[in-house]
Amino acid sequence: MIRFDDERTFAQALDALPQSDKTAIAAASERQEVLTKPAGSLGRLEDIALFMAGWQGTALPALHKVCVAVFAGNHGVAARGVSAFPTEVTAQMVGNFRAGGAAINQLAAACGADLTVVALDLNRPTGDIAHKPAMTADECLAALNAGAAVVTPDTDLLLVGEMGIGNTTPAAALCLQAFGGSAEGWCGRGSGVDLDGVARKIAAVESAIAVHGPHCTTPFETLRRLGGREIAAMAGAIMAARMLRIPVLLDGFICCAAIAPLVAAEPGFSEHCLAGHCSAEQAHAYLLNQFGLEPLLRLEMRLGEGSGAAMAVPLVRAALATHNGMATFAEAAVAGSL
Repeated sequence: MIRFDDERTFAQALDALPQSDKTAIAAASERQEVLTKPAGSLGRLEDIALFMAGWQGTALPALHKVCVAVFAGNHGVAARGVSAFPTEVTAQMVGNFRAGGAAINQLAAACGADLTVVALDLNRPTGDIAHKPAMTADECLAALNAGAAVVTPDTDLLLVGEMGIGNTTPAAALCLQAFGGSAEGWCGRGSGVDLDGVARKIAAVESAIAVHGPHCTTPFETLRRLGGREIAAMAGAIMAARMLRIPVLLDGFICCAAIAPLVAAEPGFSEHCLAGHCSAEQAHAYLLNQFGLEPLLRLEMRLGEGSGAAMAVPLVRAALATHNGMATFAEAAVAGSL
């Protein structure tokens, strides 16, 4: 199991990221060239197969174990009226996840994924980022490790999701700190907040950057000051997956914002990730562009929970089914190439 002993250990992991296996990609590419289809005719399905081959280190990648981890946390900034829902909903939705009644329960079952739900100190919201750090160093480290703890070496594909009332506000702050722009550009409607709520969100993000921006000198410190427990947990899970060379299917805006500080510091960090979808949250498309990722789906979803990523799992399964199961020209006794 991956564990980060301190901030230095986390920074060292970011400086020594494992890379995709080029030999496996080459072998998978050679197989693609002799399958019974015109070259490139399966489009992005072929790209997905090569991506999976590189991270699994084999010409014939597989999806035996797909894992969805949903992290939940509460935010002090929610008291500023930046969400359409009260903070009590976070714990109520965790209960719904555990009872099997949420969208992600159905979507995980539909795509053949195991679901884990991790609630992080819901009775203790983070600090209000508009005027104080979200977490202490120890709290941030604990959240990172809570995320890393769900990632096991036998996982073939990892999805992470979140639940946390008000968490689009720290997500916007993380993105603004990582990639610049304006608070207005990064702040959207989130869970459906009205225009006055959006204005409060913008003000909170502007204040957070003014207070914390000069101190956000490392990804860890940025997550500690501007993030949240569930956001840091997602970052820890995705980092652990990279260390174990496990590919990740990213969900929506908040999931991606969790790794924005890591991508800003190390642009190659997102190379082991596929973008499951582009959500309806206004800034998600721009964030994916910063990552250099093209989403697999555009379904106008904005639920979170890992739901958009779960929708994309069947595409990965289809990519591997065609890559592994199709006959070659020689096997099918088809002359020449198409």
